[in-house]
Amino acid sequence: MGKAWFTYGPDLLEGKFLVFRGYMKVNGHHYRTIWPVPDSYERIEIIDQRQLPHRFVTETLSTTGDAYTAIKDMHVRGAGLIGATAAFGMYLATQTAREKHCHYDLLQAAELLKNARPTAHNLAWAVDRVLSEVISCSELEEIRKRAFEIACLIADEDARFCRQIGEHGSELIKQVWLKKEKQQVNILTHCNAGWLAFVDYGSATAPIYAARDAGIDTHVWVDETRPWNQGAKLTTWELEQEGIANTLITDNAGGHIMQRGEVDLVIVGTDRTTHTGDVANKIGTYLKALAARDNNIPFYVALPSSTFDWKLDRGIDIPIEQRPGKEITSIDGLSENDTIETVRLTSAGTKAVNYSFDVTPARLVTALITERGVIKAEKSAIHAMFPDCCVST
Repeated sequence: MGKAWFTYGPDLLEGKFLVFRGYMKVNGHHYRTIWPVPDSYERIEIIDQRQLPHRFVTETLSTTGDAYTAIKDMHVRGAGLIGATAAFGMYLATQTAREKHCHYDLLQAAELLKNARPTAHNLAWAVDRVLSEVISCSELEEIRKRAFEIACLIADEDARFCRQIGEHGSELIKQVWLKKEKQQVNILTHCNAGWLAFVDYGSATAPIYAARDAGIDTHVWVDETRPWNQGAKLTTWELEQEGIANTLITDNAGGHIMQRGEVDLVIVGTDRTTHTGDVANKIGTYLKALAARDNNIPFYVALPSSTFDWKLDRGIDIPIEQRPGKEITSIDGLSENDTIETVRLTSAGTKAVNYSFDVTPARLVTALITERGVIKAEKSAIHAMFPDCCVST
């Protein structure tokens, strides 16, 4: 996959304004999902994903509170992008921190950001990484500069890791393509683990984009992914922008098309994966893994190492976010008047429980696709691949 983006670079606070662009395209123009405003690094720009696919709208984050709201209310979503947004949120906290109470103010900002969404591991990981880098700095200006550098570094790493995931994962797609005598490869994915969920490239989509670049013919079955319909709204739009053939299906149709032999492999993302290989991803992923196992279809999970939880042994212990029930009892879309409207699907008194994630046991995962390579979803393989990251358990 070619590099079409420029890194942020640590020299930006010196007044050397660079151009920020991504590998992925929107209406033919390259974008990342988050970037500093070129002429004012006290402001961070994001894509407001609530408006997609009907409108492409960017939003400015000026405070830590803005970053918290963007994460909590899902203006941004997805493991990598949540982490990058949290990192820039910590940088924004340095803009209002008090000279004599800077460290205390940053700890307060960290606590706020960590509470935005509980399941995504990248959130706390990014916040703690910024804190660890600035805690030894004494001068406020030094803290600001270092926080900005680390936030940019986290964003750059996320993009680079996803590109590398694409390189490794495309080899799996290529193997299927060759086995099918270069006939179209059908891939099923769940939710959105594309570039909109990261800074660039995406996790589950990165192998698809790399395969496309290598001349491999692919087609993607896209789960609608209730309740927020991130597959229907985001993945289809993203694939269309990149010219990737795709077909939207209801969440419950996945098993059916697997039985019909119309799925060659499944690739999904994850918001948190234990160091033993259990995978938390958008609700409904577990059912896809069961269907894939029953039909002898490979089930892959793509993730950067920042998504591993090196302290958690069991997937059952991953905190599962519960969001408002109205996300199930109502739905929004574009009206005939060209306005985005929300309508109720159920009677006014309907009660709903809205679990955002489920856990797929490691035994149902064929392999994990990481920036360092493809590995089995088991503790020994994960620790062998990432000896510098794992901790004794």
